[in-house]
Amino acid sequence: MPTETKEIKLANPRGFCAGVDRAIDIVNKALEIYGSPVYVKHEVVHNKFVVEDLKNRGAIFVEEIDEIPDGSLVIFSAHGVSDAVEKVTKSRKLEYFDATCPLVTKVHMEVMRHARAEKDIILIGHEGHPEVEGTMGRHINKNLSNIYLVQDENEAQILEVEKPDNLAIVTQTTLSVDDTKSIIEVLKGRFPSINIPKKDDICYATQNRQDAVKQLALESDFMIVVGSTNSSNSNRLKELSEKCGCKSVLIDSFEDLDLSELDGCRRIAITAGASAPEERVQEIANALKEYTGAMISEHGVDEENIYFKLPPQLR
Repeated sequence: MPTETKEIKLANPRGFCAGVDRAIDIVNKALEIYGSPVYVKHEVVHNKFVVEDLKNRGAIFVEEIDEIPDGSLVIFSAHGVSDAVEKVTKSRKLEYFDATCPLVTKVHMEVMRHARAEKDIILIGHEGHPEVEGTMGRHINKNLSNIYLVQDENEAQILEVEKPDNLAIVTQTTLSVDDTKSIIEVLKGRFPSINIPKKDDICYATQNRQDAVKQLALESDFMIVVGSTNSSNSNRLKELSEKCGCKSVLIDSFEDLDLSELDGCRRIAITAGASAPEERVQEIANALKEYTGAMISEHGVDEENIYFKLPPQLR
């Protein structure tokens, strides 16, 4: 048992954001009001404990709308869906609730606005991520506008566009603020007249959690990020901590932790991605306290007070 650990610091803010809270509430309220089963297009948020809990309550997670029986209730995940998915859902007359995070919906609206203005659009994001698929799938006016996906500085450097003088940028909401800035700098250098969003598309919660981790990583020997491996914003927290020179792991539960990695660590920090439940953080922190004998303290201040309303039928 390591006797070196003196401190376990919990990052603030951490864990659930307003968009995740709303998405989970939508599924729970729908189950309460309409009964089970309720079908959810993709994991409502990227956290295995949240998904398992909702499955136990009667939610069924599917990847395709054609997996859903006629007459069922459907919920779109917090990551958003393409226009095609929404049209298929409506054409089958399936009742549905949209749990897309309002900040993702804002990016969808930007894509449609730029396309209507006949601009070419660059989306900065990760290929295959459901948010990116949904955003790409909101591109309209395809005869007069193109959309391109850029994942890193190298792709930004070699990208060829049809309208270099009539170009706009949008971004996936859960990216690293620093990485996105560097990609935008490359694009600005290559396309000086490019339209950049007045307000960053990266969501307030992603930014706040990254800011808290930056500070804590500089003061710690080891960073534990609580979250699932398919969570984009949780992965970015781990990467950011490592860039600050702090050894980091991404885990769902205390059992996932290799305790030998804590040897020689005096200051351990814990944060959580925006889709990770607070109870997981507390379980890990308390198990760590028991193992190391160190005291737990809160670090930073959580001043987030954003709330997104539920659909009227579920209030």
